[in-house]
Amino acid sequence: MRIGYKLSAEGFGPDELVRQAVRAEAAGFDFVEMSDHYHPWLDNQGHSPFVWTVLGTIAARTERIELATGVTCPTVRYHPAIIAQAAATLALVSHDRFVLGIGAGERLNEHVIGRGFPPVSVRHEMLREALDIIRLLFMGGYRSYEGKHLRLEDARIFDLPSKPPLIAVAASGRDSARIAAELGDGLFATEAKPSIVDHYHRAGGQGPRYAEVPVAWAPDERTAARAAWETTRWALSGWKVMSELPNPANFAAASATVREEDILSTFACGSDPERYLQVARRFVDAGFDHLVMQNAGPDPDGFLDFFASELNEPLRRLGAPANAVAAAG
Repeated sequence: MRIGYKLSAEGFGPDELVRQAVRAEAAGFDFVEMSDHYHPWLDNQGHSPFVWTVLGTIAARTERIELATGVTCPTVRYHPAIIAQAAATLALVSHDRFVLGIGAGERLNEHVIGRGFPPVSVRHEMLREALDIIRLLFMGGYRSYEGKHLRLEDARIFDLPSKPPLIAVAASGRDSARIAAELGDGLFATEAKPSIVDHYHRAGGQGPRYAEVPVAWAPDERTAARAAWETTRWALSGWKVMSELPNPANFAAASATVREEDILSTFACGSDPERYLQVARRFVDAGFDHLVMQNAGPDPDGFLDFFASELNEPLRRLGAPANAVAAAG
């Protein structure tokens, strides 16, 4: 079991994200993950820096912790050739600590360049082509590609790592899980659905399985729930809504009926370690082995201290065999 810390790129500026990553390494996390957004989900979150600059700075300020995009869309706002080059460079400057998280994207971030946002069936076709292009470029040499949606002409990445970074592909259902199995090295998800992992395995996927665990730390449960409601209630809207709405104002409207009680039923709120283990266990039972703690609470330092003192070892034991847990106890 490996444990990650979600850097809330929508909630903090770049310098603060770097500071939190350094602290996360000291607290014992195995990796940090950061979304690749152009907009925040809600205006009151107030931030959305460029992920590649922030992760590059984190690579220079840390020694051990792995870095991941969670996730990048390599089809509309970016061309996959640019993502392949960015990933190769980050793998080099981090000394092979980078994981490339890839997904089909959200209208929220991709519509900004004025090319529209295609339906999901087309997005999946584009994602397959993008992954083909990235794989080609990671092989070295000059490469060309002629796809239905994407093209590559006589391109070469001159600075490549000795081994390409692992590619984890985001999935929310059968079709995207199949893409992850066929063209990725791992799986990425945001919901504790056993069906996602099952589809991935049935399609031949054998790699690491990343999932974001919703938590909100504060000394008391209600303070935590209120903070999560103010900034992260959009997360309860479901992926079909999250992928289609164009602006933060739309997410504010779509989540207007979410209550604090809804947050409490989904998130681990407050400072009781057992509640955090209960929520994390949903993802372990669903088949995920890389858990990303996505803290929506008001005090990131309080959560990092809480993780180091109360959660680190118990979380890891969730994924251990029963006989190993008994021996540790």
